[in-house]
Amino acid sequence: MKIFVCIKQVPGVSEVRIDPQTNSLVREGIPSVTNPFDKNAIELALTIKEEQNAEVIAISMGPPQAKEVLREALAMGVDRAFLLSDKAFAGADTLATSYTLALAIKRILKGSKDKTNYLVIVGAQAIDGDTGQVGPELAEELNIPQITYVQKFELKEKIILVERIFREEEIVIIETRVPALISVLKEINTPRNPPMSGIVKAYKKEIKVLNAEELKPDKRKIGRHGSMTEVWKIFVPERKGEQIILEGTNEEKVQELCRNLKNDKIL
Repeated sequence: MKIFVCIKQVPGVSEVRIDPQTNSLVREGIPSVTNPFDKNAIELALTIKEEQNAEVIAISMGPPQAKEVLREALAMGVDRAFLLSDKAFAGADTLATSYTLALAIKRILKGSKDKTNYLVIVGAQAIDGDTGQVGPELAEELNIPQITYVQKFELKEKIILVERIFREEEIVIIETRVPALISVLKEINTPRNPPMSGIVKAYKKEIKVLNAEELKPDKRKIGRHGSMTEVWKIFVPERKGEQIILEGTNEEKVQELCRNLKNDKIL
C-alpha cells in the first residue's frame, strides 16, 4: 500500500508582510516551516506504516527551498519525497495546485502493481491561505472518495473508518474503501520529533524534483493560467481600539463587560 502525504511550506512567523504590488506574501528573509496540520498528516501516515506494510511518500509543490520541509518529513520516517518545482507552476491557486499534485500522484502510481491500493492524507488547512480547498479538489482530480476534518482514523485491510467533526458539537462516523483522501485535524495525534539518526539519514536521501516537462500537464491548467481565482487585494487589518482591563469582583467584572458589549452594540 502507498500512502501519499501532501505537505506545504508556510511562513514561520505570526506577523506576515504583504507585497502591495503583487498582493502576495513576502517570503524573502522570512523563515519557513512545515504547515502544522501537515505534520499531523505525516504522523498518521507513519503510524499506519508501522502497523501495516505501507510505503509513505511525501509530496510538496513550491520553490527549491521547499526541499527543507520534505527533508523534515524524511527525518520523521517518510520513505520517499518529491518536490514539484517549476516556474510554470508559480502563482497557482488551489485548483491549479490540486491538478498538479494529482499529476504527480498518478505518475508515481504508474509503477505500482495495484494502482488502487493507496491513501492520500493532507492537513485540514494551511495556516497561510487557510482555505481547506486543496484536499477536496485533489480528491476530485483523482476521482476518489474524500473525508474531511478527520479526528480519529482506523484502517482494516482496505476499509477506512473515521470520526469526522460535522458541526461544533456533532461527530459523524464514516466508512469507505481505499483509494481515498482524508484531511486531518490537529486533534488526531501528536507529531513525533525527528530523531538525530533520522535527520542524518534524511540528508543522505534523494528528493526527486519533478518539473512541468516530466509531469506533462495541460498548460492551461497550471500556474496562473490554470487558476480560476484572482486576488485583487490583500491586506493586514488595522487593530482598532485599546484593550480594557476589568477590575473588581467577578460579578462587577461581568457587569462591566456586559455594559461594554452593549455600548459596542455586540449584545
